[in-house]
Parts: sequence; C-alpha cells; structure tokens
Amino acid sequence: MDERYNPFTGKRIVPGLDDAMPAAAALGLEPPRFCEHCGRRMVVQISPDGWWAKCSRHGVTESAQLERR
Repeated sequence: MDERYNPFTGKRIVPGLDDAMPAAAALGLEPPRFCEHCGRRMVVQISPDGWWAKCSRHGVTESAQLERR
C-alpha cells in the first residue's frame, strides 16, 4: 500500500481519520512543508510569483505544476 503524508503537517494520512489542515493552507496561502510521499521536511523557497519545494528523495514540486492540475 502506498502511504501518503499531509504536506502541511507531515503526519501520515490514515483513511477514515480526520486530518486537520491549517487555515492558511486551506486558503491556498501556504506552500507544502513536508513531502507527500515520505513525510520528510522539504526545503521551500517562496518568490513573488510562486514557490518551489524540494524533497531530498522525491525531487522538486513547483506551485506552477499544481496550478495546471
């Protein structure tokens, strides 16, 4: 089974359990701080036109990528 982690808290997501999300993250004002795949803390860089976050194991995620989904 593929485990997933909350990108704002780093806690493992357990099906059936409610996972609290920070208010700023729910509003889209906060970039992810933890990797969704492994729960590790990421290096985050914020700029006026977006952000990027880098996991040492899973690479870089950019705000522009998420806007295209």
